Amino acid sequence: MGAKRKLIVLNDLRDGEKRFNELKRSTGASSYTLSRVLDDLEEEGFIENRKEFESPVASYYTLTEKGSALCPVFDALDEWGEDWLA
Repeated sequence: MGAKRKLIVLNDLRDGEKRFNELKRSTGASSYTLSRVLDDLEEEGFIENRKEFESPVASYYTLTEKGSALCPVFDALDEWGEDWLA
C-alpha cells in the first residue's frame, strides 16, 4: 500500500462514491498522479471504478469489501488523533 496518496484516497472514499474530479480536489493530487493511484488501488482490489458514458462522461469510484475493511483502521486513527493531538 505504501504511498501516502493511496491512504488519502481510501480515507476520502469512506464517505461513499466519488467522481474523479471530486477526488482530485479533495486530495490535491495532479490528474496524472491520481490516475496512477486509482489504477493501483483498483488493481489491488481496494476500489471499484464505474464509468458513465453519457454526456458528460464520468468515472465514479467506491470502496470494495476489501477497501471497506480498512474503515475501522481509519476510525481508530481518527479517535487516536482526537485523544492525543487535540
